[in-house]
Amino acid sequence: MTMLNGKQNALLIRTPEGIVFSLLLAGPVTRLLAWTIDAACIGVLMSLSSVVLSVWSLVSAELWVAISIVTYFAISIGYGILTEWFWRGQTVGKRVLRLRVMDEQGLRLQPSQIVVRNMLRAVDMLPLFYLVGGVVCLASRRAQRLGDIAANTIVVRYPALEEPDLEQLLPDKFNSFRKFPHLAARLRQRASPEESSIALRALLRRNEMDPRDRVELFGEIVAHFREIVKLPEEATFGLTDEQYLRNVVDILFRA
Repeated sequence: MTMLNGKQNALLIRTPEGIVFSLLLAGPVTRLLAWTIDAACIGVLMSLSSVVLSVWSLVSAELWVAISIVTYFAISIGYGILTEWFWRGQTVGKRVLRLRVMDEQGLRLQPSQIVVRNMLRAVDMLPLFYLVGGVVCLASRRAQRLGDIAANTIVVRYPALEEPDLEQLLPDKFNSFRKFPHLAARLRQRASPEESSIALRALLRRNEMDPRDRVELFGEIVAHFREIVKLPEEATFGLTDEQYLRNVVDILFRA
């Protein structure tokens, strides 16, 4: 279940176990700054493509203009689709400003959502400088432009995580995951900041939960991390879900 905290401009997601996680929504100004960086990246790609396309101007000036227009739309839309797909909801501008596109229920972003929100970018940009998208974003309770509304997505911002007291949270015990450094590196690469934060906060708040709810919640989180990286049975044999999660957090937050 999701709720909106208007004072903090945050989306609150309550799990079936009664645990509330907060996602900070990105406002229009921050999103505009990210788009400015992305527009510069698109401009560089267009400049490079124009060198290749200039040969068509020797054949026909009208044909060169038509191909250039089609190329611009292909690059501007394809840039967003490809970067958000490979970087799990981020473009260059979003990475710089620590923003990320997510499903509005806090779930993993689907390819169809990425395509829909980027295809509607042309409408949001009308008539100039994202005027339509900016107005809709200001009027939306979740700071969504038209593309976000159609794709059921939100854009969140995530501040740098404070260094947790890992010595208290994670006693110096043997971590079987560290026997496979390439898989540990893959886990750090694939786990998003939001996923890492949820795992950490679940451990920090374990004593606040009902034991039965804690077991269920940890099971769901661990099942998710098992899908992110497939660890060999010898690394996970005999581990409870809580110890599995402690190993994951140890990998993600401790060098």
